[in-house]
Amino acid sequence: MTYCVGILVKDGLVMIADTRTNAGLDNISTFRKLHMFEVPGERVVAVASAGNLAAAQAVVQLVSEGFEDETGVHTLYTVPSMFAAAQLIGRAVQQVFKTDGPSMEAMNARFDVMLLLGGQIGNGRLRLFQIYSAGNFIKASTDTPYLQIGEHKYGKPILDRAVRFDTDLYDALKLGLISMDSTMRSNLGVGMPIDMMVCNRDALKSEIVQRIDHTEPYFQGLRQSWSDALSQAHRAIPRPPYTGNSEAQSTD
Repeated sequence: MTYCVGILVKDGLVMIADTRTNAGLDNISTFRKLHMFEVPGERVVAVASAGNLAAAQAVVQLVSEGFEDETGVHTLYTVPSMFAAAQLIGRAVQQVFKTDGPSMEAMNARFDVMLLLGGQIGNGRLRLFQIYSAGNFIKASTDTPYLQIGEHKYGKPILDRAVRFDTDLYDALKLGLISMDSTMRSNLGVGMPIDMMVCNRDALKSEIVQRIDHTEPYFQGLRQSWSDALSQAHRAIPRPPYTGNSEAQSTD
């Protein structure tokens, strides 16, 4: 299991991914799931993956080495736009399924890989896509400025309540980290270290590329502050007026 989130706001893009892979309670490993493809001044592209680790790694390898057709070899370093980048990753997913899908299905293993693609190329727009196991994809919008893959349900309520397209970029980063903390607290299959990337709109380079481990002071403070804030919030809300002596009776 894993959790990855991308948040696209007016000032830039945030992408965050955990690194835990889990093949059982006693078989836990760490693998990078957030990959950067960056040429400062030309393009900044980030890819986060969830699902079957072998399939995800094969997809990332294909878009790194590229597909060859009559016009040449195309990689995430050469595609002319983010839409073309999403198409390239979709083709890579389909190729991996064509190669590995039948043998996985023969072993009763479901082909399961999803990816987030975010970034900006040249004069194009800063964009965020989610690519599915079939190779098709959707994009984030001003109405839906974030996308999640993996174990998303625990972090989603925070983002639903707080993230808007006009949210400050570093507030978006803070909210993304809170959603990651909430997910880790509720699912042991998601865990540290955490990889994150922040880029400003039209900068064509990453502002932050960083790994957070259990010793990082800001994240530890954020976890405690969020827990304290939740405790204070529920104590501040009036207690329910309902009692065990309600006169309401069933009319059965």
